[in-house]
Amino acid sequence: MMISRFPVMTLSAALVLVLSQAQAQTRPAGQTPQSTADPYANNPDAGRMQFPLAAPAGKDSGAITKALPNGVNQGLIDETTWKYGPAYDLPAGESKIWNPVKLKMMRGEKVTGGTVFASDDPSTYCAMANAGYDFIWTEMQHDSRDWENVAKMWRSCPHAKAVPGARVAYADEREIQHAMDAGALVIIIPTVRTVKEGIEGRNWTYFPPLGHRSQGGGPAFDPDMWGSVPGGYRNTINDNVVLIEMIETVNGVKEAREIAGIKGVDAVFAASGDLGNFSGYKQGTPDYERLINAVHDAAIAAGKRLCGPFAWRDRPDFTCFQAGSETAAIARGVAAELGTLKDTQGKPEVGPYATKK
Repeated sequence: MMISRFPVMTLSAALVLVLSQAQAQTRPAGQTPQSTADPYANNPDAGRMQFPLAAPAGKDSGAITKALPNGVNQGLIDETTWKYGPAYDLPAGESKIWNPVKLKMMRGEKVTGGTVFASDDPSTYCAMANAGYDFIWTEMQHDSRDWENVAKMWRSCPHAKAVPGARVAYADEREIQHAMDAGALVIIIPTVRTVKEGIEGRNWTYFPPLGHRSQGGGPAFDPDMWGSVPGGYRNTINDNVVLIEMIETVNGVKEAREIAGIKGVDAVFAASGDLGNFSGYKQGTPDYERLINAVHDAAIAAGKRLCGPFAWRDRPDFTCFQAGSETAAIARGVAAELGTLKDTQGKPEVGPYATKK
């Protein structure tokens, strides 16, 4: 016996209608729909638009080699010779920097990043973001959280004192664009071994013409995050995002000068732990310190900022630092609060809390 599908389809349609009405009722009067990267999303003119420059129906227009009247780009369509247009140029008088981390870096001031490593709880993230750091280093290289949870954390307090940032897993389109679309204003790329990797990291961080990032939408475009910044998010983010590339391997040190010189890279990070891991030498030994000094020299030569662990805050020319994690901050905060009362728990003679012998 065949069961009719029409009641199910009717129910689905009714459910969509109810949800749409509910969303309309919960949106404050006069509020525009949520902004997106798509200029034609929710277009009220659909079905009424005219396309005077469209190719004729059913015919080859020859557009691959033939320019339209008044077109800037003539001849064969070729990305290597394409003259980029002015559609996303900054409006006159609206080129001021709105990312406070970028502003401090441009001034040569010291910048600190607090690390959110273990938690995906919005309350914990917001506590760290309002604790006094310049940006939050959300750890995505060595933690198992996903981008959905990161987006929820960042959206829970989008304008906290510290701007959202992430150390992505590697120089990858998916990783970096997920971070940028979620609203990252600081991107840290680990283990950059070659100039090619450094360029890939740059390409996915920036919109054209500097990079290859596509307009995927996401929380970054929302008015509650960066959608309402002066000049608009798409037009201004290339001037406001901070890109830090980490030098952690011996070959990365070898190519550090070229990596630091990549246009769009704001700083290089001398990785204190992994430069020891990949070299086999500990901090303080001549071979280890030589590697750190070579990264230092690369940053100085390129006129870029030099980053490292917070313990190096007084090391010459270091102005950008990764501070401790949320778990370390909790431990330090409790120690400061309790003073001599810290770790003075009672010691019963029996049970799981008994003093171990």
